[in-house]
Amino acid sequence: MRATGPSPGRAIMAPMSAPRSAAPHRILVTGAAGFVGHHLSLKLLDAGHEVVGLDNLNDYYDPALKLARLALTQANPGFRFVKANLADREAMDSVFRSTRFDRVVHLGAQAGVRYSLEKPLEYIHSNLVGFAHMLEGCRAQKTPHLLYASSSSVYGANEKLPWSATDNVDHPVSLYAATKKSNELMAHSYAHLYGLPCTGLRFFTVYGPWGRPDMAYYKFAQAMVAGRPIDVYNHGRMQRDFTYIDDVTDAIVRLLDRPPTGDPDWSGIQPDPSSSRAPWRVYNIGNHSPVPLTEFIGILERLLGVQAQKRMLPMQPGDVPATYADVAALQRDVGFAPATPLETGLGHFVRWFREYHRT
Repeated sequence: MRATGPSPGRAIMAPMSAPRSAAPHRILVTGAAGFVGHHLSLKLLDAGHEVVGLDNLNDYYDPALKLARLALTQANPGFRFVKANLADREAMDSVFRSTRFDRVVHLGAQAGVRYSLEKPLEYIHSNLVGFAHMLEGCRAQKTPHLLYASSSSVYGANEKLPWSATDNVDHPVSLYAATKKSNELMAHSYAHLYGLPCTGLRFFTVYGPWGRPDMAYYKFAQAMVAGRPIDVYNHGRMQRDFTYIDDVTDAIVRLLDRPPTGDPDWSGIQPDPSSSRAPWRVYNIGNHSPVPLTEFIGILERLLGVQAQKRMLPMQPGDVPATYADVAALQRDVGFAPATPLETGLGHFVRWFREYHRT
C-alpha cells in the first residue's frame, strides 16, 4: 500500500547540506517534480537560493509520486511552482518574460529508453521542441549559465570503457539517446552563435529515495516484495555505473557557478568532443565503478530480506551491456568525487521504499 502523505523519506534521508552561496541566485529548475529535480531543488533551497520549479506533472509514471515530492519542496517559502509543458511555446515564453534567472538547470524531459521505442513522438516534442524553447528563453534574457541533463545513453554503440566525454558519440542505439545527443549539439550552436554558456550533464543510472518507478532498482524492489519474478536482461550479463542522487546533486551545485568560457586552444583539426572554443562543455556524472547486475540484485536481496525470482531474458532493443563513467574532467575542474557506495545508497532507498509503500 502506498502512503498518501509526503512525509516518508524526508525524515529518513534529508538532503546533504550545500555550502551557502555569498550571492544567492534565482534559479529555474525544470522537471522540478521529477527525481533529480526534486532533490536538486531541496539542495538549492537549503543553500539559500530562490527556486522556480517547472513541471507538467505528466502520467509517464504515477503522478502521485510527483505530487508527494512537490509537496515537500513547496513547504519551503523560497520555492515557487509553475505547471507548464516544455513544448508549449507560449507558456515557456511567459516563464522567461515574467522572471529573470541567474541560472537555469534544465532537467525536464521525456525519460526512458524503452518507452522511446513505443512513443517516439513524445521524445520529439519534449526533448527537442522543449529544449529549443529553453535555449530561446535563455538567449532572450542572456542567462549567465544553462546546465541541462544529457545521458550516458549517448555513448550508444561505443564499446571502449570507461566512457569519456572526449569519446565520439555519433552512434546512438535509441531515439532517447539521439534526442540527448541532439540537445548537446543544439546547445553548442547557441553557445557558438550567441555566447550562451552551456554545460551538459551526462547522468549515469541515478538512484536513491524518491526515485523513478520505471528504473530497474525500483521495479525490482516492487516485484520482489510482492513475490513476483524480476526481468533480468541479457541473462544477467550486464554492468551499470550506479550513481547515488546526492552525488549527482553535489556535482550540479559545484558546476553551477562554473560556466564554461571556451578553450582558446581547442583545435578543429583534432577536435575534443567534450569542449569547444565556444562557452560549452559536457561532463560525465557517474560513480566510476560499474557493478555487475547479478551483484546488484544480490545486494538488493540482502537489504530487502527477499530472494528474487529471476526471469532471464535476452538483451532488449536500445540497451547496452555496460556503462562506466570516466569522471576525471569533473574531478579536475570542480573537485567532484562520488562518495556513496552502492550498498549504502541502496540501503537509503530501501528504507524510504518500505516507508513510502508501507511494506
